[in-house]
Amino acid sequence: MQLTLTLPVLCAIPLAPLFGSAIAGLLGTKLGGNRIGNGACQFVTILGVMIAFVLSCFVLVQVMDGFYFNGTVYRWMQLGELNLDIGFLIDPLTATMMCVVTFVSLMVHIYTIGYMQGEEGYNRFFSYISLFTFAMLMLVMSNNLLQLFFGWEAVGVVSYLLIGFYFERQSAVFANMKAFLVNRVGDFGFILGIGLLLASTGSMNYDVIFAQNTALAAQTLPGTSWNLVTVACICLFIGAMGKSAQFPLHVWLPDSMEGPTPISALIHAATMVTAGIFMVSRMSPLFELSDAALSFILVIGSITALFMGFLGIVQTDIKRVVAYSTLSQLGYMTVALGVSAYPVAIFHLMTHAFFKALLFLAAGSVILGMHHEQDMRKMGGLWKYMPITCLMMLLGNLALIGTPFFSGFYSKDSIIEAVAASHIPGSGFAYFAVMASVFVTALYSFRLYFYVFHGKARWGHADAHDHHHDHAEQGDNHAHHGLAPGQKPHESPFVVTLPLILLAIPSVIIGYYTITPLLFGTYFGDSIFVDIGKHPAMKELAEEFHGPIAMAMHSLTSPVLLLVVLGVLTAAIGYLWAPKLPGVVAQAFAPIKKLMDNKYYLDDLNQAVFAKGLLWIGGVLWHRGDQQAIDGFLVNGSAHAVGRFSAVIRHLQSGYLYHYAFAMIAGLAVLLAWVLYAYLPFVR
Repeated sequence: MQLTLTLPVLCAIPLAPLFGSAIAGLLGTKLGGNRIGNGACQFVTILGVMIAFVLSCFVLVQVMDGFYFNGTVYRWMQLGELNLDIGFLIDPLTATMMCVVTFVSLMVHIYTIGYMQGEEGYNRFFSYISLFTFAMLMLVMSNNLLQLFFGWEAVGVVSYLLIGFYFERQSAVFANMKAFLVNRVGDFGFILGIGLLLASTGSMNYDVIFAQNTALAAQTLPGTSWNLVTVACICLFIGAMGKSAQFPLHVWLPDSMEGPTPISALIHAATMVTAGIFMVSRMSPLFELSDAALSFILVIGSITALFMGFLGIVQTDIKRVVAYSTLSQLGYMTVALGVSAYPVAIFHLMTHAFFKALLFLAAGSVILGMHHEQDMRKMGGLWKYMPITCLMMLLGNLALIGTPFFSGFYSKDSIIEAVAASHIPGSGFAYFAVMASVFVTALYSFRLYFYVFHGKARWGHADAHDHHHDHAEQGDNHAHHGLAPGQKPHESPFVVTLPLILLAIPSVIIGYYTITPLLFGTYFGDSIFVDIGKHPAMKELAEEFHGPIAMAMHSLTSPVLLLVVLGVLTAAIGYLWAPKLPGVVAQAFAPIKKLMDNKYYLDDLNQAVFAKGLLWIGGVLWHRGDQQAIDGFLVNGSAHAVGRFSAVIRHLQSGYLYHYAFAMIAGLAVLLAWVLYAYLPFVR
């Protein structure tokens, strides 16, 4: 019996991971008395995500056959004429995101079996990552802003729990609090944008909002001359800046590497950080109405793509190099949004999800093989001992730098060509940024690869043993980090390398097979809207595209490939053939090196301006507001006033009967005089 695209089937997709999370979290942890073991927890959570993945693939096939769904699951609340619903919108954009999220999540679940084995909190971790999968699915499947916001905040909460998984470590607690607070800044703008659209349209449903595009385009923000759509779109994008880690709200993502490596792949490569890219693409009918908003998006994405890539060059922690690579690639996706190339942004989101998850999990495999060492300066020559991981890391890096015929090539080069064809204000700077980032990406990617897998072995020495590592991957149950003298690296178990192999396959081939339907076919249909008349970048891309083979062959004579080759050669010279050269260059450009080592001092700026500023404001509000105004004046002041008044009044309570009788007679006389004055005119 063939399944059909019905509401029960759709509900099963997010509910299956939620059920697995509930079982593992309630019965597999101390909360539920540890009633089931590790095997049962990993089985039920993996089964839930596998069900979600299989059903998502079925949904994708159905959508490609023309079956769409847009309906309400249930009505949560009704406020006058406003209906607050939980509902699903299933179209090509949603189906693509569902398959990406569930596939990467399934690989991470399988990988976790080997990576987290023996860890305290093993079952809790499985519960968290399944719960995250549920939240992300609710986000991408939503048909209204209310449910989108629910999923948006839910992935933030679970991210907070996962980044702070090793809550015994102060650095992990600081990192998850930093992520939580920075995202609240973005979410403030996000909820303002939702509020503006609700106030203007009277609804939170996408179809109702989009149907009022013409009316919205003519409105201004009350009390100003600002275009309403521009303000609303910029507010929505500020939310995306927080969630998708765009400058200057990017500062939380590198520190989030304090969490275990599997969540780096799940949250910070493939799913949560791409929520902002998905949201802007989903709201493309609104963003197409405002060139000012698109220009803002374009400039922010350009800054992120270039300047975050620079920081990847100076990192020595293997996971942080990949983290800054994620920031840079998110900048590329945002640039694509800014030039109205929404399909290209989603295309790069998809290809990036596979090869970046591959890179993060390969980095985790290296960390396992090096006994939880993360400092690349204590690695080298690992290709002999970890051949599978070495090959997988090489394939991931080749996809990342845009090697012809690899998936990353098709999506990344499409972004560069879209920027070149755009006339949005800021596109000139954006073109320079993405072109320069090509060289930078190749440099830091192969710097990592050569540093870790080639050159001389820098591990197994006494000075590299039993040291304290600032970004240690595991908790205190490990006696030391790094290989002891005489120890050798080892390849990771099959349960770790299998997800690497499965992720490497789409990292290599999926771009070749999907570029034509996704970018130049009718795949996305009306799920993404582009005003070709105003923003012709996609039209010009289509005119110049002659198939994936021709595109790859044409790249052999393009300046993009030249920059890629120069980046790889620079990395080879500095980290294979002349290893002393980077030190000489760093010394010659010491001020710039110091600037990048301190991450452009943005953390210090946030600490001085926002953290200390908010602390000062909080102190003023506490001292002046809480202590003096509320406690001193309203609470204690009113009590003191009553006390003083009572102290005066109590002297009238003498206890003598004739005093009270006199007071009663006097009161009666006053009352009688008032009645006579009020009701007998002749008295007046």
